[in-house]
Amino acid sequence: MDLDFTDEQEMLREMVRGLCADQASLTVVREMEDDPVGYPASFWQQLAALDLCGLLIPEEYGGSGMTMLEGVVVYEELGRSLAPSPHFASCVLSAGALLAAGSDDQKRALLPAIADGSTIVAPAWLEPESGFGPLGVQARHDGGTISGTKWHVPFAQAADKLLVLARTGDAPTDVGLFLVDRDAAGVTLSQQTTIASSTQFAVTFDGAAAEPVGELTGGWSVWHNVMLDGIILLAAQASGGAEHALDITVQYSKDRFQFGKPIGAFQSISHYLADAATRVDGARTVVHEAAWARSTGRDTSRLAPMAKLVACDTYRDLTAMAQQVWGGVGFTVEYDIQLYFRRAKQLQITWWDTRYLEELVAASVLDEPA
Repeated sequence: MDLDFTDEQEMLREMVRGLCADQASLTVVREMEDDPVGYPASFWQQLAALDLCGLLIPEEYGGSGMTMLEGVVVYEELGRSLAPSPHFASCVLSAGALLAAGSDDQKRALLPAIADGSTIVAPAWLEPESGFGPLGVQARHDGGTISGTKWHVPFAQAADKLLVLARTGDAPTDVGLFLVDRDAAGVTLSQQTTIASSTQFAVTFDGAAAEPVGELTGGWSVWHNVMLDGIILLAAQASGGAEHALDITVQYSKDRFQFGKPIGAFQSISHYLADAATRVDGARTVVHEAAWARSTGRDTSRLAPMAKLVACDTYRDLTAMAQQVWGGVGFTVEYDIQLYFRRAKQLQITWWDTRYLEELVAASVLDEPA
């Protein structure tokens, strides 16, 4: 296993870092908080122009056809900058589901448009008072229409279509994937507030016309496998965010003087920072191993949940510690560390939370033959 990135991958990293600094600075991040669209159009256009919207989409559908390793490089930089965009929702999850289960016509119609950024597809998955598993899907498909309510649909107002998970039968995994036009009759959007001030919506479907993606009862397996890929990238996002949060906290501990010396010179703080650095390096290694495994065709059913579990826990714990190092000012909106603290917690509890990830890892351990 070689976890060193190639020169080309490091060039990709520098390109994305420069783009984020230019088009999605923390000033822009603050401006996009609780915005109904939620991302700067210029940043999205640049992502598309640099073939990053089609990062994981095959070349035959207008994408770049890169591997999960390149995806991790990009998402580490998106995590460092907190850059807001519908990339994960549209270009990773929705595109992945279409690739896995869509018809030839659906792939030809939507994937090139997703790759060039002209079409955004947002997944509508979670429901009120429901879990992350298949039984959490209670919206129903009946007679070509969908009825039910979805929560935490990212960038729904900016989306052209919604990729909806809906129940098609009574068995636990009788779940289908469906495309619904965002402005179709019977679709109602209501913006929700989140700890990260991100752009999410409650979407109500009342007999909305729906187009099946794949087999009516095969959607859950497709969604689960797409999520396994997705959480590797979210783990990379958490890893990048944790690394940058640590960097700015270390710098603050050098610049902030108390009793005639920098606070980082005090043993209690220096040990906190040493522990944090150790955890960040460990999390990054697991993330890179998961990406390498996926890129070489190996099973990631355990590694992917482990990567998100470790990286998100590290991100959340590190930023909580950083708040203590920064002291009272760390909680004020003028300082950057609170931006990372809030997003670390949201990333930990969304797209499979700690408990669900632990259950997946436990199942992979306990189900192994003796």
